[in-house]
Amino acid sequence: QVHLVESGGGLVQTGGSLRLSCAASGRTFSGYTMGWFRQAPGKDREFVAAVSVCGSTTYYADSVKGRFTISRDNAKNTVYLQMNSLKPESTADYYCEADINPYYIYGEYSYSYWGQGIQITVTT
Repeated sequence: QVHLVESGGGLVQTGGSLRLSCAASGRTFSGYTMGWFRQAPGKDREFVAAVSVCGSTTYYADSVKGRFTISRDNAKNTVYLQMNSLKPESTADYYCEADINPYYIYGEYSYSYWGQGIQITVTT
């Protein structure tokens, strides 16, 4: 079992930055691929970014490439999502997800564990 807790959300103006953190407890964090997903009001949950177990490989949705950066610190059992140049369309609840070996890195149903989510609101 892996327990995930997101933090760092809030309200930010267009063009601003935020860093989300996801602290993991339970089984060995370093053995899990980690992902960030988001769900805007009235929309399906969508992939944002993912990082491999050692942090050497990252994956991004086209909509966030060049603006968001995912990273992890296995010593701290934490994964981060640095979000720059935020846009109003980035407004959503953001979820941290984990799986030992997701069969489809971009699919939320590939991940066995997820946090409660945290809200990001980008104002104009």
